[in-house]
Amino acid sequence: MKKVLVIGSAVVDVVIHLPHLPEKSEDVHVTSQKMSLGGCAYNASDTIRHFKVPYIPFFPVGTGAYGDFVRNALAERGIVSPVPKPETENGCCYCFVEDDGERTFACYHGAEYRFQKEWFDALDASEINSVYICGLEIEEETGTNILSYLEEHPEFTVFFAPGPRITLLDPKRLERVFALHPILHLNQQEITSYTGKEELKAAAEEIHRFTQNTVIVTLGADGCYYYDGEKEETIPGVPAEQLDTIGAGDSHIGAVIAGLQCGKTIEEAIATANRVSAKVVETEGALLSDEAFASLDLL
Repeated sequence: MKKVLVIGSAVVDVVIHLPHLPEKSEDVHVTSQKMSLGGCAYNASDTIRHFKVPYIPFFPVGTGAYGDFVRNALAERGIVSPVPKPETENGCCYCFVEDDGERTFACYHGAEYRFQKEWFDALDASEINSVYICGLEIEEETGTNILSYLEEHPEFTVFFAPGPRITLLDPKRLERVFALHPILHLNQQEITSYTGKEELKAAAEEIHRFTQNTVIVTLGADGCYYYDGEKEETIPGVPAEQLDTIGAGDSHIGAVIAGLQCGKTIEEAIATANRVSAKVVETEGALLSDEAFASLDLL
């Protein structure tokens, strides 16, 4: 089996639980906080790992306290990135989790988001058939270095998780992403905001017109919708008692990628991903332990 190249960030998530987000000038007491390893790309890669699918963790890790935390956490897990150490500070992500489990992010970007062109020379393209990319890295000035590498390898299947930044990405840069014919993975709010269309099929058709590939839209408890240009289907969700939603989307796309790599149909891959993401929202933080994943009995 060829490998999935996971391009993106591994960062420190500073998870802060509080009753609600404060209004301007309001004081709110934090109920708990902790630091953990996170980042959209890392979260997706950890789900891929659970499925025993080979992958390349293409994560820059910079200097400073946050860089040291990430580097040590990756080493503890036996994860080695081929990216050389940038001599700039690593950032972090502040994850505010309200009592209803909904999360809000405030990110400080550092070395982990700024990809240099020469780093890609370390990769053997013959080992790779699929690539994960996220909107956060593409949005950075150095995001063009990622796109240039992918444009050199049209044989790759690209999975693009733009997140809410899709409405803020430079249109010309987004055109370059769409020209890669990626499988897009969004939630309902993101696709509606970008296309301006409330009806799901109309919004998916708008995206498909640009990408000419499958569009996947997560619908929370209602499951997940996909449209491939001919067929549309909603795969039912899995009941879950929501603790927090950190990493739910990341785990979902990771499970979709892993399922397709293992030869599942798109429907089978999404159904499996729905089960994984449901388990994640029942768990504090973005990651499933090996025990929690094993309890799903997916392998």
